[in-house]
Amino acid sequence: MTNLGSDPSTLLVRVPEPELMDDDEQARAYAEADFAEPHNHFVQLLKETFPQLPSTGTALDLGCGPGDITLRFARAFPAWSVEGWDASEAMLHYGYQAVAAAGLQDRITLKKVYVPQSDTASFPLIFSNSLLHHLADPMALWTEVKQQSGPETAVFIMDLMRPAKRKTASHFVDLYAQGEPEVLRRDFFNSLLAAYRVNEVKDQLVKAGLGELQVREVSDRHLIVWGQIST
Repeated sequence: MTNLGSDPSTLLVRVPEPELMDDDEQARAYAEADFAEPHNHFVQLLKETFPQLPSTGTALDLGCGPGDITLRFARAFPAWSVEGWDASEAMLHYGYQAVAAAGLQDRITLKKVYVPQSDTASFPLIFSNSLLHHLADPMALWTEVKQQSGPETAVFIMDLMRPAKRKTASHFVDLYAQGEPEVLRRDFFNSLLAAYRVNEVKDQLVKAGLGELQVREVSDRHLIVWGQIST
């Protein structure tokens, strides 16, 4: 097992990581990595959580990165369009390439946006994967969700969940990132350290005035936030 923690017996306290992933090597590693299992799981959970979404609409993907989940959503919901927002030029560079290669430029628009931004809209669906743990202030995500929501907007957020022990984080790296480039393995470990636990996210939602949203674990390393905005 790769020893990425200084003391594997120490209880894991949250360690923030950089918000932006602007290094090209880092972005390319994400764009080329095989995220089929967790990303397909994301889309499947979204479908199961909201089985009666409108037949068509424009969804907002916050923190779209190189666009893998954006594309998987677009294929799973062929009558929908998607706006993908990310603050990293390097990530968006690979996202533009992926959208063009898929021939989905007519349904997917990627934009450089640093959350929270001031413009407001009313998307019928807002989703996000693995953005929350990157943010220096988690309220930035929840503020953006509120700003881009209308009555009955469906919200589906998936993120990593911080384990109790550093040694568990190291184990997850070896279990789920075996054979991946070292930059990706290290980022995964750091992201696990930076992630929140269910009770912490619940507290964030109450503080943000989004207490109607629910939180639960969906795997050994993921949690989801879901629900409909009531105002």
